[in-house]
Amino acid sequence: MTDELALENQLCFALYSASRAMTAMYRPQLDALGITYPQYLVLLALWQRDDRTVGDLCSALELDSGTLSPLLKRLEAAGFVARRRSTADERRVEITLTDRGRELRSAACRIPARSAEIAGLPGEELIQLRETLHRLTEALTAHTRSKEIPR
Repeated sequence: MTDELALENQLCFALYSASRAMTAMYRPQLDALGITYPQYLVLLALWQRDDRTVGDLCSALELDSGTLSPLLKRLEAAGFVARRRSTADERRVEITLTDRGRELRSAACRIPARSAEIAGLPGEELIQLRETLHRLTEALTAHTRSKEIPR
């Protein structure tokens, strides 16, 4: 008989443990670049498409502005991004990469391959895992949103 409440049988714990292990694996690679894991995620979004609003970045990263704003301030202080008010709508803040932020991309290019190598799983399995996690996230997000109180 399987104990359904055993810690090792919990999907939530497996995801939590994997997330912590993944972040720890990234740490030395990102330390060498002078950025944290959350800052790396912001930069990934900007390397994919530069010149985004804070709201757009919040959506892309699934973060609220209270979490994202301090990350952006630290990235700006480090010289990787510039923040400016939109000329069309002063309520909107636009984020763009600086030359230094664009240059960091080339140094970060080796991170995905190195991370996959460290994970020790075949490429196909990593792609399958990523797609499964995307589907899980979508299902959980849809469920959570359906339970929210309408405004």
